[in-house]
Amino acid sequence: MCTGIRFSDDHGNVYLARNLDWTGGYGQQVVLTPTGYAPRSPFGAVRAVQHATLGMGIVQEETPLYFDCGNDAGLAVAGLNFPGYASYASEPVDGAVNVAAYEFPLWVCAQFASVDEVEAALRDVVIVDRPINDTYPSSLLHWIIGDGERAVVVEHTDDGMHVFDDDVDVLTNQPGFGWHHENLRNYLNASPDFPRDTVLGGAHLTPFGSGSHMRGIPGDYYSPSRFVRAAYVNAHYPPRKTEEENVSRAFHTLQQVAMVDGCAVMGSGEFEITVYTGLFSSRTTTYYWNTYEDPAIRSVAMADHAADGTELVLL
Repeated sequence: MCTGIRFSDDHGNVYLARNLDWTGGYGQQVVLTPTGYAPRSPFGAVRAVQHATLGMGIVQEETPLYFDCGNDAGLAVAGLNFPGYASYASEPVDGAVNVAAYEFPLWVCAQFASVDEVEAALRDVVIVDRPINDTYPSSLLHWIIGDGERAVVVEHTDDGMHVFDDDVDVLTNQPGFGWHHENLRNYLNASPDFPRDTVLGGAHLTPFGSGSHMRGIPGDYYSPSRFVRAAYVNAHYPPRKTEEENVSRAFHTLQQVAMVDGCAVMGSGEFEITVYTGLFSSRTTTYYWNTYEDPAIRSVAMADHAADGTELVLL
């Protein structure tokens, strides 16, 4: 499964981060798609790369399959697992902008500069079940898209395209975003406030310490629980000023919903782990990441590579 968050600094820069949770990796690496790259879009949805794009993914058929990425205009996107709910068109639809599911993150970041632009374009979009090849069938996903102002969630289900205003800046997995948002009403009592002393009968009771008003915030790895926990931490984390502080904020927040080996078995019988945590910062157009086996945070800055070249840059 996965968890994604978005926040911004006081200069309007976006930080979009995610955990990718699964039983193992896919051979993923950081990929830069430069503005001179010629897209291989099956239905012509990605006409050109107007904005250089940097993120984590794999490359197949000379095409970047991004798990999450951001662009030089300050727009970022992450795809999260959404089985049982995601449903794509089996064939392209006449009169629509037909986007293959695997190219959706590139479609977002290569062509648009803001969430507003993406949301307007989505009115004409159909997501199509067209795999890149036989090895990689279409992943059943929904997406969080964010810039320095706001975030939306995109879900393509049996009844078509749905775009939600993500005013809590969080996304996990199934069920749908609307259900998760409504479920937050069960946790209206949660706050970071220090508990007061109380009198019970003749007893004067003092708190053990801080944190009692978090009682009820779920601690398990279930998708609804991770949504609540990530929303709580992301909402209450104090604003930070510097790039270093905001990078720290993102990784500390996602540590609260990271999956540890041996704690959650999937239907396959394998244990799920947080394979990697990734973060795109528009402040420095830098991608940061660490992995389950190596918690040290590494980074790649777009400015250090040929963002106007013609070939994909694998980092």
